Amino acid sequence: GGMGEDDGGRSPRRGGGRRRRGEGVPARRRGEAMHGGGGWSEQDLAERAARLNRSGGYLKQRRQQLKRGQQDRPQTPAQKGGKVTITAPFTIKELSAATGVKGADIVKHLFMQGVMASINSGIDAEKAQEIMLEYDIELEVTESKSAEEQVSEAFEKREIVDERPRGPVVTILGHVDHGKTSLLDKIRNANVAEGEAGGITQATSAFRVPVQIGDEERTIVFIDTPGHEAFTSMRARGANVTDIVVLVVAADDGVMPQTVESINHAKAAGVPIVVALNKIDKPEATDANIQRILGQLAEHDLNPTEWGGDTEVVRVSALKGEGIDDLLEILDLQAQVLELTADFGGPARGTVIEARPEEGRGSVANVLLMEGELKVGDFIVAGRAFGRVRDITDDRGKRLKSALPPMPVQISGIDQLPDAGDKFYIVDTLKKAEQAAEQRRMKERQEQLAQPKMTLDRMFSQMAEKELKEILVVLKADVQGSVDVLKHEIEKVSGDEVKVRVLHAAVGGITESDVILAEASNAVIVGFNVIPSGKARSLAEQKGVQIRPYNVIYDIVDDMKKAAEGLLEPELKMEVLGHAEVRQVFKVSKVGSVAGCYVTDGVVQRDALIRVTRNDIVIENDRVLEQLKRFKDDAKEVRSGMECGMKIAGYDDIKEGDILECYRQVEVARTL
Repeated sequence: GGMGEDDGGRSPRRGGGRRRRGEGVPARRRGEAMHGGGGWSEQDLAERAARLNRSGGYLKQRRQQLKRGQQDRPQTPAQKGGKVTITAPFTIKELSAATGVKGADIVKHLFMQGVMASINSGIDAEKAQEIMLEYDIELEVTESKSAEEQVSEAFEKREIVDERPRGPVVTILGHVDHGKTSLLDKIRNANVAEGEAGGITQATSAFRVPVQIGDEERTIVFIDTPGHEAFTSMRARGANVTDIVVLVVAADDGVMPQTVESINHAKAAGVPIVVALNKIDKPEATDANIQRILGQLAEHDLNPTEWGGDTEVVRVSALKGEGIDDLLEILDLQAQVLELTADFGGPARGTVIEARPEEGRGSVANVLLMEGELKVGDFIVAGRAFGRVRDITDDRGKRLKSALPPMPVQISGIDQLPDAGDKFYIVDTLKKAEQAAEQRRMKERQEQLAQPKMTLDRMFSQMAEKELKEILVVLKADVQGSVDVLKHEIEKVSGDEVKVRVLHAAVGGITESDVILAEASNAVIVGFNVIPSGKARSLAEQKGVQIRPYNVIYDIVDDMKKAAEGLLEPELKMEVLGHAEVRQVFKVSKVGSVAGCYVTDGVVQRDALIRVTRNDIVIENDRVLEQLKRFKDDAKEVRSGMECGMKIAGYDDIKEGDILECYRQVEVARTL
């Protein structure tokens, strides 16, 4: 009985029960606990429990616990419910230590939700709170103030040195060939003196345009994002750098799928839209046509001012340079309405627009300076990167000593590449910058461990818990006809319990922007007779986005139905082995067409299946190779970087530039 049951008067130690380092030797080794005076540390109890468990002494241990009574040891919240505070980010192990709920139970809960986790995995706050509710524990998660957040909070609280109105930051979005680029070029060169017009290099992906309003000169910053992908991905990271969106619509074409997509992106970001009706110089841009387009815009809640709405529609011609000044003036007007200001003094902060490695300069970031004055020699932290600003160049490629907001500049001197959309801050010591960057790197590592991937099955397991009533799909197909039919068929699957919603449907191969969209909204990508581009494929793997390729419409519908009922059968999964590009086609008499190919990645195997794709659209599936030759010899396989000759059995319609995808069919159980 010398196990110290009678030390009832002891006040239990608070603080989650973890002994801090350096809090002294366990009581037992100090020889006090045996006389009922000292304290049991959590660790001693755990060690003893382990010992008892090993010796099969469960009952013995249970008796001990009962004898020891509940009065003298702190009850964990798991026994009495209540409030527990924990700082994020935390692992399951840490959550268990703070709440007294067994780690294994937490892992089990996650497993039931289709999330594979181990005791050392990170777990997100919402999930943790949800699981703890079942134990009547109210989990209060305080974000541990990371160095990065401390920096950003210091910025929020700092004294404003010199607040002045600033120009707006404008992003141009729109359909592919509606003239976004030519409009940007016109705007960029509109106010450039004749002599230097040719000499303007575009150093950053954002640029400033001076606007003469009366006798005042103001500037507007345009961000030249390659399509809305960058816009979405920056939004997904919470960087809303844009004040106004200019939506380019061609007067001879009207509102197209990508136009709608752009409108939705802008709405989701809560940014006002100004419409630039481009190509009004074209004969097709008749009045009737323009009225029709205004109607289309109105259907998407963009009511033109000329119809009494509040969306400005400016008629422009990028080709002729007409209406550009009107557009700039209206943007300036919109900016006045928004009353944009910035602090022109104090340390700088802003957002990374893009970053890339450059020879001789290391990592280079194009950033948009939003507050404060940025100077050469400043200590900077940008997401996971940090360093000292080595040089600053403006959008014309001119070197500067310092810059003021809102100004797009390019900086070098950081140790690695930050992401587009990361915020950057200037701090007063290199140490601070390094700490913030290092914490961000740690957090990213933890998040990668914690992030459960969204696959069809996980969706259903989530739906089973009634937390998700819809399946989101990004749909890509080879022709418009199949897009329409599929969208209709897929959405028809919706039952009373489950809604299947097509977030975005379009013609063409699966692109990076599809993957970014699917990741941002937890959707599954369904491809019909199309394949992902190489970049999209690797991005999807990295982000855990599921891409499901099909070539029979009914298979998609079937899978969606089964998915909606949560019964997916094992699928024949294609394991992609490699790709080869057709460089030359030889017609050989009695044999047919032989393709001279270069293997771009992976490996091509003689006995694997081949599919022929042209511009990411599948033309032929499940073909077999009749011959695979390396120079004159038959080969079993040809690896990446080598050339080879291929003859596809029974198929001669092969063209230069086709990409041959080599794959195997493997049966796998559907993914969790």
